[in-house]
Amino acid sequence: MHTFRGSRPTLEAVAAHAGVSRATVSRVVNGGAGVRAEVREKVRHSVEELGYVPNNAARTLVTRRTGAVAVIIAEPESRVFADPFFAQQLRGISRELAEHDTQLLLMMLEREKDYQRIGRYLSAGHVDGALMFSLHGDDPLPSVAYRTGLPAVFGGRPGWPGAEEDPGLLYVDTDNRNGARQAVAHLQERGRRTIAVINGPLDQTSALDRLHGYCDALGIGVHEADPSLVAQGDFTAEGGERAMARLLDSAPHLDAVFAGNDLMASGALRTLRARGRRVPRDVAVVGYDDLEPAAWAEPPLTTVRQDVEGMGEMMARLLLRRIGLAEEASDAAPPAPVVTPATLVVRESS
Repeated sequence: MHTFRGSRPTLEAVAAHAGVSRATVSRVVNGGAGVRAEVREKVRHSVEELGYVPNNAARTLVTRRTGAVAVIIAEPESRVFADPFFAQQLRGISRELAEHDTQLLLMMLEREKDYQRIGRYLSAGHVDGALMFSLHGDDPLPSVAYRTGLPAVFGGRPGWPGAEEDPGLLYVDTDNRNGARQAVAHLQERGRRTIAVINGPLDQTSALDRLHGYCDALGIGVHEADPSLVAQGDFTAEGGERAMARLLDSAPHLDAVFAGNDLMASGALRTLRARGRRVPRDVAVVGYDDLEPAAWAEPPLTTVRQDVEGMGEMMARLLLRRIGLAEEASDAAPPAPVVTPATLVVRESS
């Protein structure tokens, strides 16, 4: 048995140990086809025995792949690390990429100049593709991705002009409009008649779709909504707290509120407690996401569940298929956008 103290085993050393050609070892190490199972097993045994580690820089020259994917969140760092939504989505992405020996490179947007920095990085060929989410209406990220020519998958239904007609566009979303419709219909079934809404930023399609769902349940158009019952939040607990205070000032008789995410709902609960309103006796509250803190709220929060972690996995899986790193059946349909269902979870806040 060969030992290589203080030196790194080479591809040639593995070939000699396994009794095969260097080209055969290269095909096995790089996942190539055309090697018999018993030969492949012999090479893998030699790789393990010698402690051979592939030279990724050299492999990149051959395969034109880096083994890395950029995950770009169009939010500042303070928001990303404060919102459990992003942690769950990243968990799903990370798990799927790890299954395919692909590294995750996290990038966030704090300032305008970050777009140029990210564009330069993507154009330099450091990653094989990009996953982008939390995009706002006029976000330049999609055009940055298109200019680089990198495969990309988006989190959330794209809202820029022409997106829906682009046959190559890939995204993963949940049925936000129907989820909001379920939430408000539930409040109506509980006998609530003056139902307010706390919106997320309306330059994001998820927030806009949830507002449309709220109006659908009330049987009105978006422009017919009572302005005293509509307050703008920013998908944060503090935003929900402030929005709830504005709603109580403008419509003190309200008896229910639908918040566009669980963080804003938790802020609404804080304001209602501070104003002496009992939940759900005086005001019923429904959120959206069903992240872990929803069940810990006081009272436990009725909310709309979306599979955030599963959506992250699907985003990564679509990108890996587009890049050609994920195995799939020969008759598999081409990658296509995915919209997952939303489900109401009833707890004590309504």
